[in-house]
Amino acid sequence: MMKSTPGDINHRARKRFGQNFLEDDGIIQRIVRSIGANSSDHLVEIGPGKGAITQWLVESCEKLDVVELDRDLAAWLSIQYEKQSHFTLHQADALKFDFSQLQQGEKPLRILGNLPYNISTPLIFHLLTYHKLVGDMHFMLQKEVVERMSASPGQKAYGRLGIMVQYYCRVDTLFLVPPEAFNPQPKVESAIVRLQPYDQPPYPAKDIKLFQRLVNIAFQQRRKTLRNALKQLAPVEQIDALELDTSRRPENLSLQEFVDLSNILSDLIE
Repeated sequence: MMKSTPGDINHRARKRFGQNFLEDDGIIQRIVRSIGANSSDHLVEIGPGKGAITQWLVESCEKLDVVELDRDLAAWLSIQYEKQSHFTLHQADALKFDFSQLQQGEKPLRILGNLPYNISTPLIFHLLTYHKLVGDMHFMLQKEVVERMSASPGQKAYGRLGIMVQYYCRVDTLFLVPPEAFNPQPKVESAIVRLQPYDQPPYPAKDIKLFQRLVNIAFQQRRKTLRNALKQLAPVEQIDALELDTSRRPENLSLQEFVDLSNILSDLIE
């Protein structure tokens, strides 16, 4: 049985918030099935909008927190779900929101959302800082962003975003979503991605801040050689003494190679 959007709200999508409301029932159902919420889950939805997905989750979990920036939508959602004692609305900017305040006991957070395209990358980086608190994340994103998150060495989409996401999480692209599924229709295709944070990264970095800095510097000028990037982190004579090919381009190094290099640099700098 299909539900219609709870209540109704005459709300025009606001460009400054990057709003595109999902209205395709078939896609909504696929997303809900992919999440597979159960009665013991603590769910966190970012940007619930008009509640297209919220309505299917609110009765199938133990706790549902939603983070909505738009004041009008936040007020409307509060009224729609005021009788649901396990529903909590936070009228806030997800980019600045402290997700750790939501955790109750040891139960992991399951985070989901149709993320605005204009803030998706910085928001993903923000959420990665809470990886230890998260069970999994399901997001609708611009297809191009999902391709960057799942890219392999040598691919055009491979870069800082993919390396950092893959350091912390297993990445699975679930399915594509056409522009026609939204109102208003975006000019790009979307995709649903599942991120599952590792209990321990497959390739642990000795100094995570150094690793992050290395990756960031390496892809600021992705066509430059590795030697060029490393000069900003260690003296040239130390770099030249390393037993590795520094003439390679960063886009051809795997996640493991970046971590190994970061660990070597960590020992050098000490």
